Amino acid sequence: MFTPVSAVPTLKARVLLVLAVLLATLAPTAPALAAPPPADTLAPHGRGAEVVAVTRVADRQVDLSVRSQALGGRTVKVRLLTPDGWNPGDRRRHWPALWLLHGCCGDYTSWTARTDVAEIAALRDVLVVMPEAGWNGWYSDWWNHGQGGDPAWETFHTVELRHLLERDWGAGTNRVVAGLSMGGQGALLYAARHPGMFKAAAAYSGSAHPLLNDESVNRILGFFAGQGNDPLRVWGDPVAQRRIWEAHDPYHLARRLRSVPVYLSCGDGTTGPLDPPGSTSALEADFNRQNHALAAELERVGAKHVTTHFYGPGTHGWPYWERELHASLPMLLGALETSG
Repeated sequence: MFTPVSAVPTLKARVLLVLAVLLATLAPTAPALAAPPPADTLAPHGRGAEVVAVTRVADRQVDLSVRSQALGGRTVKVRLLTPDGWNPGDRRRHWPALWLLHGCCGDYTSWTARTDVAEIAALRDVLVVMPEAGWNGWYSDWWNHGQGGDPAWETFHTVELRHLLERDWGAGTNRVVAGLSMGGQGALLYAARHPGMFKAAAAYSGSAHPLLNDESVNRILGFFAGQGNDPLRVWGDPVAQRRIWEAHDPYHLARRLRSVPVYLSCGDGTTGPLDPPGSTSALEADFNRQNHALAAELERVGAKHVTTHFYGPGTHGWPYWERELHASLPMLLGALETSG
């Protein structure tokens, strides 16, 4: 059941009220709130973000409405699955964080709506961060024909949101990242492009090498064109702006992943044990080839901590991604040095 936050006359009063309501509904064992977090948080380099509303949507599930300069001043949601005893007002306690990234055509609610992530006992000591990334944002600061600007999803996540969560919402600097499909690519990109930010990365049916061949390029351009978008806004033309494409292709960033524990999983697009009879997926088959190429490249460049689960029959669907989240958790939590 959703509990909307009521409007109040000032931003400061609104945040104070929201936090009071939030903590009143947390588990009885949660410590009292020492002080509310500041309403406005400025990230480095002048990039700003602020929480303008908080909604408790379920047990241990809190949605933050975040106004982002990187997104042109728009407000987007971030869902937190909170650990036992979480209290954002206790500045002495910071929780290890698992960032869970959604795929194309999904949103920040996808993981809790489509999987049992909220029921996983091993995650009761971890802050799970599920940020909005746009219907087809691709975890990138868009090229926009050389102009940059909105949307800048990578900046929003890795600068604005990271700073906001770690300053005001109990997130620690001990982080891992996982995602599916578009979010699988995002997990690999963020781990590679921001050295040291994530201690491990897992990609389930991820777009792991979009420059593999013409089929792969055309497929991702088709996604870029979703909702009537100009597909060249994202990374530009795959020939003229090839350096931008390579900078967002995990295969071409493999050397940056050599020291990061990586989990790759994918089906082959044929009917699998968790599919309705006769199901097939050309998308999964393409991503399967991409993941095999990335795994081979990681081996070639000397990566020592790569786990692959290329499970054969299986399509591009949530039953597999839920299963793979469970399968990859020992690696992810081990990187966080968290028991469970």
